Amino acid sequence: MKNSKLSRIVAAASALTLTLTLGACGTSGPQDTTASTGSPTFWALTGANESIIKPSIESWNEEHSDAPIKLDFFANDAYKTKVRTAIGAGEGPTLIHGWGGGVLKSYVDEGHVADLTEFLEENPEVKERYIPAVLNNGVIDGTTYALPYTGMQPVVLYYNKEVFDQIGAEPPQTWDELMELVPKFNEAGIAPFSLGGQSKWPNLMWFSYLVDRVGGPEVFQAILDGEEEAWSDPAVIEALSMIQDLVEADGFVNGFSSVAADGGADAALMYTGKAAMLLQGGWVYQTMKNDAPDFVSSGNLGYSTFPAVEGGEGDPENIVGNPSNFLSVSETATEEQKAAALEYLKDGVYSEEYTKNLVESGAIPPTVGAEDLLAESEDKDFLTQLYGMATGAPNFQLSWDQALSPEEGSAMLANLDRIFLGEITPEEFAETMNGTLGK
Repeated sequence: MKNSKLSRIVAAASALTLTLTLGACGTSGPQDTTASTGSPTFWALTGANESIIKPSIESWNEEHSDAPIKLDFFANDAYKTKVRTAIGAGEGPTLIHGWGGGVLKSYVDEGHVADLTEFLEENPEVKERYIPAVLNNGVIDGTTYALPYTGMQPVVLYYNKEVFDQIGAEPPQTWDELMELVPKFNEAGIAPFSLGGQSKWPNLMWFSYLVDRVGGPEVFQAILDGEEEAWSDPAVIEALSMIQDLVEADGFVNGFSSVAADGGADAALMYTGKAAMLLQGGWVYQTMKNDAPDFVSSGNLGYSTFPAVEGGEGDPENIVGNPSNFLSVSETATEEQKAAALEYLKDGVYSEEYTKNLVESGAIPPTVGAEDLLAESEDKDFLTQLYGMATGAPNFQLSWDQALSPEEGSAMLANLDRIFLGEITPEEFAETMNGTLGK
């Protein structure tokens, strides 16, 4: 790292530390009292984004040998548990991977992550590179604490065109059409839908889309706002009933509760023809490009929006998913670690090489003016369609387990798992979840 540039960043980090110290006075939450030492650290997720993050850090470290970033990868589910425990103990990474929303707010409330206001004021080009609606997911109470660093990831309906041709069907545009396809695929010996139920969070994609299609985004907003009995909204009950109807009709692959999404087993069932469809995030396209390139290049992969619900109040163009993954800077990091982290956020993330690699992997950068770059990609059809979905959606809802507080999100996933397994009724789900409101 050039000495003059490092000095400016260290000075900014020193000012940032002073601001955070003063700002912490009078807060009631527990404060970290220790900071890690040595090289700055970065914990990222295994899977689709490894091919972008790993070479980015390797290249960065070659040019910044005096402050190299130590990178470690973790599977999704393992990471969520490990990072919260580590951060709570003041031993988390310098660069913290997250999704924004309620989990980020919990870090902010507890004083674990740095206010990036001064950094963005000194480097306005960083803020200006992002689509505002995506950037806003790293803002808590008007202050930015996290910045996007991966592609936009709306949840889409993937399908295997070959098995659809086998039974002479078209992808469903409405919920009624979806339910009509279930017995047809079952009769052909093909599971209608793959589902990584063991991981639990894929179940949420069905729930959040159905609540939105039935009742509109206002239903979940009431839950976020902690309104009394918000989980008992009729749209929630109807969505849960529709899920159980689909399960009872054998809509999902046998043994779905033992299929893990982290290793891509749910996607494999779809691209090998054992299941016809898969509701999953945009990142799965990257996974399939890596694990099943012939399937992707053959033209047998189809993708569509989630079906409309006839008579529902939600706009069929609304989407759910992750506007991006985000990076925060640990408050407990040393000034030198913060300096390196801020420098990487400024010049490493979405550099020309970084953005090019992101697009080549099959991901959509959440940056302004990306249309030309997407149009040049071999995946232009997929990327352009999802870019249009993300930028044109009337509402792009962050995944509920991240939008909610960690406590409420965990309770929701656990009880939603019981809905899919038929262990509780929609009304029992609502009653239990109403007890978590505001926690």
